[in-house]
Amino acid sequence: MKILMVCLGNICRSPLAEGILQEKAFKAGLSWSIESAGTNSYHTGDAPHQLSQKVAKLNGIDISHQRARKFVANDFIVYDKIYALADDVLDEIRRIAKDNFKPEKADLLLNELYPGEDMSVSDPYFGAEPGYHEVYDLIDKACDAIINNYAPAYKTKKQEQPK
Repeated sequence: MKILMVCLGNICRSPLAEGILQEKAFKAGLSWSIESAGTNSYHTGDAPHQLSQKVAKLNGIDISHQRARKFVANDFIVYDKIYALADDVLDEIRRIAKDNFKPEKADLLLNELYPGEDMSVSDPYFGAEPGYHEVYDLIDKACDAIINNYAPAYKTKKQEQPK
């Protein structure tokens, strides 16, 4: 399975989502490919935001190697599932993809956690560090839902682990 996480600049939310889901998929023994992109090109080639890197590292995930790239229409050909981190990002994905847009492949990330509620992950870019922790926790829960929804074997394995 190939999954793409998309936010605006690809330096705050989507790099966290990429790193979190990669880690969870790896631990579940899944050979998924997870990447991220942004709908604008302001940060193309940049590493994730320092606070995104810090929060990821505090949770045992290294996202420092990631580099921002722009979402392109052909991403609908390459990826099985494309998750937007916010509703305005989903609108931009539709606009950029034009005829390549496939509604069955694209959704808001939080719809995995809260089906049909069309909730957005807030953008922590202009805020302080606590906002990055909140974003991490929300994305982490949504990524658990993805694993549980698309990899039933992992769900069973996780339930068997002592708490």
